[in-house]
Amino acid sequence: MRLIKAKLMKIAIIGTGNLGSAIANGLLEAQVVKPQQLSLTKRNMASLQDFKKLQVDITRDNKKAVQGKDIVFLCVQPQKINPILDDIAEGLSDKIVISTITGFKLKDLQAKIKGAIIFRAMPNTAIAIKESMTCISTTDANEIQKETVSNLFSHLGTSMFIEDELMGAATVLAASGIAFAMRFVRASMQAGIEIGFESDEAQKIAAQTIKGATALLLANNSHPEAEIDKVTTPLGITITGLNKMEQEGFSAALTQGIKASYQKINKIK
Repeated sequence: MRLIKAKLMKIAIIGTGNLGSAIANGLLEAQVVKPQQLSLTKRNMASLQDFKKLQVDITRDNKKAVQGKDIVFLCVQPQKINPILDDIAEGLSDKIVISTITGFKLKDLQAKIKGAIIFRAMPNTAIAIKESMTCISTTDANEIQKETVSNLFSHLGTSMFIEDELMGAATVLAASGIAFAMRFVRASMQAGIEIGFESDEAQKIAAQTIKGATALLLANNSHPEAEIDKVTTPLGITITGLNKMEQEGFSAALTQGIKASYQKINKIK
């Protein structure tokens, strides 16, 4: 399969729920696909009317959606994928198929779909604003095909190829990680209100602060402790706050929460 030029991509998203909608918004915002070249499917199409206004094709017919497409995203819930694949597998044989389905491994997809180039990808909802951390796995794609998919996700944030065995861990760290980061911002907001700020002020300060902190790590390629050391001074207020957080179990709670999510995802079949 040739490397598909971004402007020529024809894409279908099967199962346009929260994640599928985020991917669609990101693709349209990045102008990777024209609205007329994008098909979205969902049983209840009421939530897709904004896409219809943009001249995106919306339909309940999965078979129709994949016809003539270069790339097909599978974004349905795990319990729904088998009957859907039974219905459309024949129409996927000459396409790049990208699955975001939790717990459905490459070998499971390969057993159902013959002749397609199959990828698994785990973006997070920041894909809608082109800031996703997307982990990708594949076993049968060549370098050109991998470049096609990598280029696609490069328009939507940052991507990384990983082994398929790590996809569950990636789901927890990157996809669930959005919620974990939001809970940190929420807790910071609550504390900010307690020390005198209005809610909207506290949210803006907390959100921009975490954005700046992560930007420092990415720009400097530094370890978090190196950046922490720049802020802490002997007898200072920062080290006092950090030590109190650790006494209250901050790092342990976060670590245990991530591990609990990982144990849960390993039970999904």
